[in-house]
Parts: sequence; C-alpha cells; structure tokens
Amino acid sequence: MSHKHILIQGGARGLGLALVNRLLADEGNVITATARDPAASQRLIELQDTYGESRLALQKLDITDESSIASARESLGARQERLDLMIICAGLLHDEARGMWPEKKLADLDPSHLAMSFAVNATGPALMIKHFHDLMTHGKPTVIAIISARIGSISDNRYGGWYGYRASKAAQNQFTRTAAIELSRQAKQLICVGLHPGTVDTSLSEPFQKRVPEDQLQSPDQAAGHILGVIAKLRPEDSGLLFDWAGKRIEP
Repeated sequence: MSHKHILIQGGARGLGLALVNRLLADEGNVITATARDPAASQRLIELQDTYGESRLALQKLDITDESSIASARESLGARQERLDLMIICAGLLHDEARGMWPEKKLADLDPSHLAMSFAVNATGPALMIKHFHDLMTHGKPTVIAIISARIGSISDNRYGGWYGYRASKAAQNQFTRTAAIELSRQAKQLICVGLHPGTVDTSLSEPFQKRVPEDQLQSPDQAAGHILGVIAKLRPEDSGLLFDWAGKRIEP
C-alpha cells in the first residue's frame, strides 16, 4: 500500500484533533500531529496507543518559535522523505491570561497583543511553509492548507472592530498567496490554499457563540469533514486562493 503522509499542526485539540481522528480512519494515512507539549496531550496519546506509532507520530512544535519549527522539520524528515498534505491549524483570537480580547475600537489597540496575533496567525503559518515545503515538491499532488477566516477578507469587512484578528488573518492570506506563486514554479502539482472552517465549537469561538445561530455552529468533527471534503476537490489552479467550508471562494 502506498501511504499518504500527513502533517497536522495543532493536532492536540479542537479542529486539529478532529482532523487527526478523521484521517486515522483511512488505513492509508500516516499522520504526524504536533502540539506544544505532546506529553500532556492525553487524547493524542490515546489515539497513538490505539493506532500505533507507525500510524500516528507525535511531534513537539511551538508555532511562535522558529527554532521549534525547524527542529520539528528535522525530526520529521529523519522519519520520512515526503509529505502529501499539511494542514496548519494555528489560530489566536483571545487570551484571557494576557487580558487579550478582540478590539472593539482604536483605543483598545495594544502593541503586544497585536504582535502575538501576528506571531500565531500570520508569521507562524508562513514559517511552517518555509521549513516544510521542500518535503512537498516531489512532483506528485500535494496540498498545504492553512486554516484561515473570512474575517481576513478586506472586501468583506462591513462592521469594523477585531483589529488584530482581522489584520493578522489578512496577512496570513497574503503569505499564502505569495507562497503559492513561488511554489508553483517548483512543483506544478502543489496546491497552497487558505480555508475558512466557519464557526466551530472550540475554545477560540466559545466566548462569542451567543451571537451565532444554532444551525451555523459546527462541531469540530463536522468542520473537519467539510475541510477534508474541500481539500479533496482542490485543483492546481486553486492554489493561492481562500475558500470557505462549503468550497466557495472568498474574495480578498
């Protein structure tokens, strides 16, 4: 059997964990799931015990630390020669410990909070592509999918507010587009896209779910299914674009 090698950044919880669960159901998939502290990621450890280390490898990775990303790349590269799919799930909207919440007005802007938003939502995913893309230029169809957000669309901004999240996601989308252009020169079958999962019932959205209609709030498993469905239908000409969970293109 020819295995499909998959990397899920942020696989310890929420959407990332749901993606790992779904992908393990296919015996042809060999998965590496990253977490800041794999030893404390009990659900991933349980999945590894169930499926075995040959199907699920756990890798330490902190997306805000380039040395950690580089170390993870070296470790993965020592185990396998290629990747077929990489899904980057990093996302930061709020952090109660830092007193960080979506800004409602200009007076709420805090440089340290903005820097953290960009580190997680934009710089981190770009560095993941920087360090892992060489494993994906082997000439066969490959996909780099970055979990993005419709709120990063400048043309879709009708209500204002949420400065840091909007701006960092817009920057992420630009990184994705620019990387897609460069990578298309190296591998015609490599697709690099941003994917908006909709509102998912995770810790990221939990404080803001009261405003979300019940039929629009997805479980992590539902969102994972939609995301994988969109990925399965991607074509090389889609590279550099942003799509929602239903496969509809979102304009920048």
